[in-house]
Amino acid sequence: MAEIVNLNRARKARAKGEKDKTAAANRVLHGTPKAVRNLGQARKDKADGALSGHKLENGNDDN
Repeated sequence: MAEIVNLNRARKARAKGEKDKTAAANRVLHGTPKAVRNLGQARKDKADGALSGHKLENGNDDN
C-alpha cells in the first residue's frame, strides 16, 4: 500500500525549499561588505592591466 501524502504539506515544503534557495543566493549577492567587493574588483583590474601590458604589438595596422 502506498504512503499517504498530505498535498498541502508537500506544497508548502516545496515553496519553503524554493524560498531557501532564493535566500541563499541573496545572502551571497548582498551579504558581502563593500570593501570586499571593491577589493575583488581592484584585483581583477590589476590582473587585466598586467595581462594587457604583456601583449606584443607589431608595427602593422593590418590586424
